[in-house]
Order: sequence, then C-alpha cells, then structure tokens
Amino acid sequence: MSPLGARLPLALTMGDPAGIGPELLARVWPMAVSEVGPCWVAGNAPIMQAALDAVPQGPRLRCFENAQQVLQALDHGEQPNAQTLWLVATEADPQAIRPGQISAAAGLASQRALELATQACLNRQASALVTAPIHKGAWHAAGVPYPGHTEWLQAQAAAHAGCAVSDLPVRMMLANAELKVVLLSVHEALRQAIEVVTQHEVLAALQHMQRHLSRRAGGPLRLAVAGLNPHAGEGGLFGHEEQLHIAPAVAAAQAQGIDVVGPVSPDTVFWRARQGEFDAVLAMYHDQGLIPIKYGGLDQGVNVTLGLPFVRTSPDHGTAFDLVGTGRANPTSLMAAIRWAASAG
Repeated sequence: MSPLGARLPLALTMGDPAGIGPELLARVWPMAVSEVGPCWVAGNAPIMQAALDAVPQGPRLRCFENAQQVLQALDHGEQPNAQTLWLVATEADPQAIRPGQISAAAGLASQRALELATQACLNRQASALVTAPIHKGAWHAAGVPYPGHTEWLQAQAAAHAGCAVSDLPVRMMLANAELKVVLLSVHEALRQAIEVVTQHEVLAALQHMQRHLSRRAGGPLRLAVAGLNPHAGEGGLFGHEEQLHIAPAVAAAQAQGIDVVGPVSPDTVFWRARQGEFDAVLAMYHDQGLIPIKYGGLDQGVNVTLGLPFVRTSPDHGTAFDLVGTGRANPTSLMAAIRWAASAG
C-alpha cells in the first residue's frame, strides 16, 4: 500500500511497440482511469507520445522515473485523469522499431516495460498487472529466453519468492462472459502437450482451479475436465489417456471435496459450460481450450494467469501487426482485461 493507505494503482504495459498495444492504451485510457481509478503505463515515452498524438484530442503524457514516484504523487493528492496519461518511462530505441515489423529492438522494449511493471507488483507498488500483447518472435530476436508472458512472469515471481519455478505453479485461463477455460499445458508442441496429460498434472490443475477460482466465485464452484481424445476416448476405443490418467485424477479431486466431473467429451463440454452447467473447464492442451473461447470473438476475451502473487490479465489477442495505425484495432478486450484486474486486484 502507499504511505497514506490508498488503493494501489493498476500497472499497464505498453506491449510490443510495433504492434497495436500503444494505440489501444491511448484509446482506452480515458475510460480506464474513469472506471477503475488510478493507473499507470510502463513504456517508452517517445513511442507512447506518438500513439497519443494519433488520437484526436488524446491525453497528454506525464512521465515518472519509477513506480515509487507514482505513489508519492497519489499521496500528495494528485490523480491521473482522462486528460493525462501517467507513464513510468523505460528505455527503447524508437529509430530501430518499425510499425508492424518484428525486431529485436521492439522485443527488448516490451521486455523492459514488463520487467518494470512486474517488479512494481511484486514490491506492492501496484495492485495488479495488465499486459498489452508482446510478439514472441521479437522476444526471441532480442534473446529473451521465454516463450511468452506466462512463463516469464512465473520465473520472475519464483525468483522474488526465492523458490524454484516448479514450486510456484501457474496456469493460463482464458475467460469471457460465457466461458472460463484453464489450460493444462500452454506453449508446447502438440506431441509434448499430450505427454503432460498425467494423473498428477490433471489433479494439480484442478486443485489450482479450486484454490484460485473459488475466491472470485464467492460460492460453490463446479468444474469439468475435457477429454483428450475424440468422445473422451469412447471407453478406450480411441485412446487410453482418459482411463489411465484423467478419470483417476477426477476421482482423486472428488475425494478432496472438489466438485468436478469428467472426462467429458471435448466436442460438447464447452457448449455445456456456456449453458451454465459448469463454472470452468480444464482443457487438455492449448488449442482445445482457446478455439472455443476465440470462436466467440476476440473482443471480450481476457487472459488471466492463475497462481502468481498478484493478479495479471491481458487481452485475448496478439500484436495485430496488420492493423497498426489503421484505427481498426478493437480495444474492447483490453478494457475487459483492465476491468477484470481492477475487480480482482
């Protein structure tokens, strides 16, 4: 908390500066600060200023050197508002960054902004983290040794806690107004993802969901586990993972008092959840869970990382290089992520 005990601000990241992150932040800022209260953006000042300049009557920029300065300003009665975007400035090389193009400079810029905002959350200088999209190819070009936000945040949180990464498990959840889906595996090739479907991993994921989702639900939580194979294996005709791993994990979870059913045929479980039968579904691999979420549209989806010592959300879309500067990028998912973070942070 800040010295005067006020609610901590949200930390937002610029994302990949060659993508739509900066312009979406410029567009949602007035709505965000009006709805959820104090926020600040971590990113490069010239890049953010260029995004603000492209918005008619857009907010002006106020820069800070670090997150502590933001808290001091709040404690002195100052507030960000619809006319002034608060930015904690990070280094970048704007001359080496081209809109819509993958580059090491853009990857490094997004990583620096993420580093600053993450440390603010870990040090209790921000209430929650909302991340604009990064580009994994840009991170790779910059030498960042992580495939995405989820793995990077897990490593940073583990280092802060002084524990091994394996001792701080996290899960990716995608959510919209109709459906919540948690992924058993994230950014892994399908062959490797199948190997993750073990009794131990499925049970651990269900325990994780129960622990973290029940807090937000505020009441009984009913979970479902998707099968891996067509028709959940059809009694072993189409695979044995359901019999050997998923069903025993579900039984073990039920014995621990978790209200869960499964394995449920993956071609019906998400529809049943949308009808209200389940509060959340555990999907067996990345695309199995994300296709039903994204098929419903990218404008309301929110990416939530469960298991971090702070709330982290992100819009359910990528950098959209093809939309940069066109004015056609939809800010609704980013605003949904901000609302989710504010309500849970």
